[in-house]
Amino acid sequence: MDQFTVYRIHATGDQVTAGFEQSTLDALSPGDVVIRVAYSSINYKDALAATGAGKILRTSPLIGGIDLSGTVVSSQDKRFRPGDAVLVTGSGLSETRDGGYAEYARVPGDAVIGLPEGLDLRTAMAVGTAGFAAALGIHKMELLGLKPGQGPVVVTGASGGVGGLAIDMLSARGHEVVAVSGKASLDEYLRSLGATRILRRQEIDLGTRPLERALWAGAVDNLGGDVLAWLTRTVDMNGSIACIGLAGGADLKTTVMPFILRGVNLVGVNSAATARAPRLALWQRIATDLKPRHFDRVITREIAFDELPAAFADYIGGRNHGRTIVRVGL
Repeated sequence: MDQFTVYRIHATGDQVTAGFEQSTLDALSPGDVVIRVAYSSINYKDALAATGAGKILRTSPLIGGIDLSGTVVSSQDKRFRPGDAVLVTGSGLSETRDGGYAEYARVPGDAVIGLPEGLDLRTAMAVGTAGFAAALGIHKMELLGLKPGQGPVVVTGASGGVGGLAIDMLSARGHEVVAVSGKASLDEYLRSLGATRILRRQEIDLGTRPLERALWAGAVDNLGGDVLAWLTRTVDMNGSIACIGLAGGADLKTTVMPFILRGVNLVGVNSAATARAPRLALWQRIATDLKPRHFDRVITREIAFDELPAAFADYIGGRNHGRTIVRVGL
């Protein structure tokens, strides 16, 4: 373990460069637990960080990758022992500390989650931050009263990792799920995950009135912008919207009418900063009642570590669907 391979990102002003380097444990961000990384994954946030298309890193240089799963090599935290199978998602990885695109990682003990029974290292990364965010949104909506049988739940940005996993989880819970997607070529894929109906994003009449006809018991939104505004106007009485992404824009132009006349709940989802206790509880749900049923379909591909740099372009260009896991080492 004297030296090992990492994928490190350097950001200087507006210039971002990234590539494989050799590193040592002493060069990694401080932490209590050293993990031999088996798998990581690619999220849109990872592509933004590695290409410089978005300002994700808060310090530089940093190893990329906001997810990892692997085996504990050593630990100063008594909760973990060598040989334990663990995972880490969010928790500052590739933002304020070195991430999972490395053969070894060193992280604080509070960020480490023991692998729940029902998941293995590979499927944990098929879920990753994307699946954790989807599960967190669903969990929050359920706390606000969402139940099967109340009406359809709509998922926007359905072809992405969060969207696909949200469809799978909601369908398994007994909800009627409507997918919003701009990609007609993926209709069969979305139906295979559990979508009962598909709306073409380009053909939706977003309307202009403060309140449009009520359509949805709830919504998982990955787009933001005009589509999120439309959701606020079309979610039914006391329904909830889990706001997870902003692929369609960061602005939100709506009125207070949906919130004071229909009691609509707009629920923010920040998966990276979820506290440890709810994070542990939610991973248990992901391994049990919120466990996706279609890992084989949701995972569109598995790539080797050396294929990582070439994979980011599809995320920036909107050409990917589902999830990509990265086989770092076993």
